[in-house]
Amino acid sequence: MGETFKERLGNSFSGFNRFGIQVSHGTILACAALLLILFVAVTIRLLPLRWENLSAGTSFLNEFDPYYQLSITRHMVDNGLLSPYYPAPWIDTMKWYPAGLDMSTSLPALPMTAAVLYSIASVFVSNIDLMTFCAILPAFMAAVSCLILYLIGKDMGGRTVGLFAALFLALAPSFLQRSSLGFFDTEIPGVLGLVLFTFLFLRSLDGNRSLRASLLYSIGAGLALAYFISGWGAAYYIIALACLFVFVMVLLKRYTPRMLVTFSLTFGLALMIGTKVPYIGLGYLTSGAILPVAGVFVVLIIAELMRNNLSIKNKLTLTVVSLAVLVSGFIALALTGSLASLAGKFITVLNPFIRSGSPLVDSVAEQRLSGWGNVYLEFGIGILFFLIGLYFTIRKPTNRNIFMLLFATTSLYFATSMVRLLVIFAPAYAILAAIGIFSLVKPFCASLKVPSKNIVKSKRKLIRVSREYSGLAILVIFVLLMTNLAVSPQTGGMPRSVSQAYTPTAISAASLPVGGPDLTAPIPAWLDAVTWLKENAKSTDVTVMWWDYGNWLSDLGNVTSLADNTTVNSTQIANVGFMFMGSEEQTMKMLSAYGKANVKYIAIFMVLLVQPGGTDDALYVSTAGYGDEGKWMWMARISGQDKQRFIDQGFISEADAWTDESSFGQTSNYGVWEWNERGESATIKKLMNFVTIAYVQLLENSGITVYVDLPDEPQMPEYFEYAKFAGIETAPFQYGGLVPVVAIFEVNWTAYNTAHP
Repeated sequence: MGETFKERLGNSFSGFNRFGIQVSHGTILACAALLLILFVAVTIRLLPLRWENLSAGTSFLNEFDPYYQLSITRHMVDNGLLSPYYPAPWIDTMKWYPAGLDMSTSLPALPMTAAVLYSIASVFVSNIDLMTFCAILPAFMAAVSCLILYLIGKDMGGRTVGLFAALFLALAPSFLQRSSLGFFDTEIPGVLGLVLFTFLFLRSLDGNRSLRASLLYSIGAGLALAYFISGWGAAYYIIALACLFVFVMVLLKRYTPRMLVTFSLTFGLALMIGTKVPYIGLGYLTSGAILPVAGVFVVLIIAELMRNNLSIKNKLTLTVVSLAVLVSGFIALALTGSLASLAGKFITVLNPFIRSGSPLVDSVAEQRLSGWGNVYLEFGIGILFFLIGLYFTIRKPTNRNIFMLLFATTSLYFATSMVRLLVIFAPAYAILAAIGIFSLVKPFCASLKVPSKNIVKSKRKLIRVSREYSGLAILVIFVLLMTNLAVSPQTGGMPRSVSQAYTPTAISAASLPVGGPDLTAPIPAWLDAVTWLKENAKSTDVTVMWWDYGNWLSDLGNVTSLADNTTVNSTQIANVGFMFMGSEEQTMKMLSAYGKANVKYIAIFMVLLVQPGGTDDALYVSTAGYGDEGKWMWMARISGQDKQRFIDQGFISEADAWTDESSFGQTSNYGVWEWNERGESATIKKLMNFVTIAYVQLLENSGITVYVDLPDEPQMPEYFEYAKFAGIETAPFQYGGLVPVVAIFEVNWTAYNTAHP
């Protein structure tokens, strides 16, 4: 008889025995499964490569913020790792004209990591495109995060839990979205630092390890936390979580001397390194989110002293004095102004209702509240396994399980407070969902393994029925996992984890919500626009556009922008909003304040919607809402907050000023926005009219009858002339009726100066 698969597999690895290495079949299968999970984690994140220009060796980054990180990385590669900070801060004059952008206020972890790895890769492979390297890097860093989460899961429940945890993290839509091709942003070092710190910190507290091993793990945890601090502002969260965990351990009377040593070494090292980062500095130590470190340190010292044979009176005195000193120190810092306030975004996460008063913050989709529907859409039926894992973890309150319970509950709160922070919840979800599945399947598997030949006849039927139900239960769990991770009938067969990755980068999709196999090539509107700017405009030409697109203008179009996603100057963003919402006269007056010799272009991004017009050949053209035609309300709200400033500076009168979009029209009974006379004269409306009419004329020149959603005599711009309308040649139904247009207008200063001598 031929060898079985198990025997052949064992013989294949028999060579290890020559070196004294014993490899079990279970280890081999676990390693193979882990490698497969890591392979899936990388490849699924690289799916958008199909829409990139690989023949030219170029891949674009995704969204907007990654281009800011790319500019810092490029500067580090060309001038040295510390060049944005020393000997003098690097001011990028092509951003936030005229003051420029101080790039030394950036966190260095991600660009430094990319610059170092790029330099190493360049030694072995020549002519690597830096932007392409940075676009691919997040996929591999995400795979490393999955590997570390496997180790955490293995420590908590064995290899099976570790494998499931790695798989869930690899396919978690929130993490997948923020680590796929081109998402070169702070979440990448953030999640890596988060899971690495968790792994090392929990091992450092393990009483079964030697003191030497605990010290080494503590040093590693401190370095991981320092990397997190220097990479993502969300480090506040993991610092507060670790402090909360240690404090709870003391309350539960689980304090050990090793806890004091580990906590002191980990946080002492992390904060010593973190405060050396120029942007962070020593002020980090007095911020409201870091003070709990000092408080917990005092609690640990008290707990250590309590272990000694002190009288009850001395213990009480010691406790009262320590608390009094701690509270007095906190009050002293607050009264002297030395206590730095909580970071703006951090406090808005703790209290999300604060964001409702800030249109600038609330205008960003990723900073909005995420309801339970968002959480279910994120994790699907897997949320049931998470709840089951939560139950089994509560039943067995080990030190690791207590940490994971705190991690899960707090990160879930933060995730529901801000959509973007679902990525922090993803590792906790992955671990607990893995524990839930393992805890469910384990008794069924044990039942299947029970030998039946030695069971008495009267009980054999019961055992057989039990095994049948066990097999059915395992099958049901398998089907649930398949529908959640591999096949999703309710969405046409493609699960959200795959559909989340199987979309082109934002600029290759022209900022449209498209993707999948039906899209065979990039949508060229934005690519053509930035190429035209790069070839026809000078780097000193100021181009005015809504702040979302500022990085694309400066980093890809090689022109100077007024604002971008770094949002460092809310006043200037309000100015840009005023330029678009004011009348042309008001717009030109504001543009004049930035220098007539410098402001060359004004641009909008608009998406038209083409639908059948009711007759055989006619078409109906309206707006889709994916471009500035859907963002102008935020322009009105953000600029409206600075109403009094514009009045005081003489840009607008009290009678003409606005506070929100209600001054420009109203929503009809059919849910459609109806512009009033004031709205029709707004600059943004005139520019959109120009684009719409230009597209309608192209269709009519082709012999197509067109009905258009415009007034009978739409107002057109007087001081802005056609320069380039990228994407306007798009066929009506090439992208499902969506027609993206990047309309670049040249400012006609001659006409304005003539009218205003």
